[in-house]
Amino acid sequence: MRFEVAGLGNALVDALVRIPNDAVLEELSLTRGLMHPVDHARWEVAKAAVEDLGIEVHTGGSCANTIATLGLMGLETTFCGQVGDDDLGRLYAKRMHEACGHECLHVSKDQPTGKVLALISTSDAERTMVTDLGASVQLPHIGSFAELIPEARILHVTGYLFLGGPMADAAWEALRVAKEAGVPISLDVADPFVVGAVKGSMWKAVKEYADVVFLNAEEASALTGLDAHQALDEVAKHAKTVIVKLGSKGSLVCHDGIVERIEVHKTQAVDTTGAGDAYAAGYLYGFSKNWSPKACGELGSRTASLAVSQVGAVVRDREALAGAVSAISERFQAVVPGK
Repeated sequence: MRFEVAGLGNALVDALVRIPNDAVLEELSLTRGLMHPVDHARWEVAKAAVEDLGIEVHTGGSCANTIATLGLMGLETTFCGQVGDDDLGRLYAKRMHEACGHECLHVSKDQPTGKVLALISTSDAERTMVTDLGASVQLPHIGSFAELIPEARILHVTGYLFLGGPMADAAWEALRVAKEAGVPISLDVADPFVVGAVKGSMWKAVKEYADVVFLNAEEASALTGLDAHQALDEVAKHAKTVIVKLGSKGSLVCHDGIVERIEVHKTQAVDTTGAGDAYAAGYLYGFSKNWSPKACGELGSRTASLAVSQVGAVVRDREALAGAVSAISERFQAVVPGK
């Protein structure tokens, strides 16, 4: 296999800023803790309002966060998405290549790079987001990425792709290619809003394509109408491996009908951006190495704790990631590459 994990997702730049209080939210008429979809011009206005507070710019988008983290953990990974022909798009491609060693990004001449301004409260790490999806959701087809999918150990996608438009068609194309090639498919359901908007598509992806499904408690309830434990059993009727994340209560992993409880790895939360994406990265790392489901979940928990203890969704501390891998491998006597 050329790649251990290949991902298809919305390429979004994350612009992260910590705010001391809610004054700027009131100034911009933003509701605390929610995501606000805007156009490019409105996004620039919001960015200008917080520029003096200091903005960190990183690659973003749920799938890309997972793929970049896996690359920084030492796996051969690649990511397909679409950026604009602008400075942010070029920065995005550079950062993804640095993390993964490879990227398969399309460039739109018509739309700006998609971006998220995350306003992070210093008091409780709550995020309020201003989002311009831009070029990210306009990917017309997967192009040469179709040739890379059969060379991957796993294809990872997220539920955001099924919201419609060109990207939804590209997503179904990627899933078909993976299934025909016998490549296991990992699906992160991604958001309760997405489930509500495209529940039929989400169930189709779960029932017809997914081998591994990640959900949090709210997503599990939105998809099934059941509580987390019952939802785990329901989704597990269709997917071989199902993970339900329970926030501070840890997570549940069901593999071949056997359920494991994973405890949270406690840390001081600075920014909760991308905790679920980091969990997926840890789990898929172990999955790619044929670790036990319990070990995979434990690495997911530890990787998520690293993500929330910093600003930004992607854990860029390679040494910390390597330490997490070593700690779990020693605990479960799993195999660490190169040892």
